[in-house]
Amino acid sequence: MEKIIKYIKKPKYILLLLEKLNLIKLNDKLYLKCMYEQTFNEKLNLSNPTTFNEKLQWLKLNDRKDIYTTMVDKYEVKNYVANIIGKEYIIPTIGVYEKFDDINFEELPEQFIIKCTHDSGSTIICKNKKELNIKEAKKKINKALKHNYYYYGREWPYKNVKPRILIEKYMEERGKEELTDYKLMCFNGKVKYSFVCLNRYSTKGLNVDFYDINWNKMPFERHYKNSNVILEKPKNYKMMIELAEKLSHNIPFVRVDFYEINDKVYFGELTFYPGSGFEEFKPEQYDEILGSMIKLPLIKKEEK
Repeated sequence: MEKIIKYIKKPKYILLLLEKLNLIKLNDKLYLKCMYEQTFNEKLNLSNPTTFNEKLQWLKLNDRKDIYTTMVDKYEVKNYVANIIGKEYIIPTIGVYEKFDDINFEELPEQFIIKCTHDSGSTIICKNKKELNIKEAKKKINKALKHNYYYYGREWPYKNVKPRILIEKYMEERGKEELTDYKLMCFNGKVKYSFVCLNRYSTKGLNVDFYDINWNKMPFERHYKNSNVILEKPKNYKMMIELAEKLSHNIPFVRVDFYEINDKVYFGELTFYPGSGFEEFKPEQYDEILGSMIKLPLIKKEEK
């Protein structure tokens, strides 16, 4: 009964429910307004956005450049990035496939990474090919290939990415069980903050720690709790900043990810809307603080 009353009081919740049931199709603007209100319990201000989360929603609707589709495609982005900063920062590709059945596992090395080119969360880490459950891997990848990542958060760049399977070289850091990726937040071409994800596979849950440009740990959280750890600044952090600022030139906001593997820098991915713009800050004032760092384009484009 409480859920029924909740939906009656919030008509936008009913619209989202009907959308999820495939009974209606909301345009991007209305969908994002509904999602934002459901997530934060307040209306989305698109006429004068001020917070980080609001501005990410505005950018989804108004900053739509064709090159962004290339930049989120996990295979196509490699050439794009190599042309700007150099191919030495690119993790080697073993193969790209349209269908899972096209993969010849006998020809693959003992260790590799499988992921889809068009989504997030489909990655399979193979440390020992003899122990890989190919049947389960096929099930996971084929399910991902049918999913258009754009629809959940209306992240426009993903809408037209061709679903494919990418197999990459397995990268390993000496003395560590998993790689650390450094996520550099670029505001109008300048790195202001970075964050690191820890304990991804821990039963205690994911931790996310933010650092400023001088690698001082920041006193705020975004959806995930901070850890009690202060990580050592990566040896190549200055280089990462320089590379990130080259890749983020003339873009209102983009996150540029790098790995530091055995003292060498490797490119990870580009992300335009971290958390799809639906993750809360604690304290809340940092939503405004980070939002003030994004200077939106002066000319608004019509929603597509």
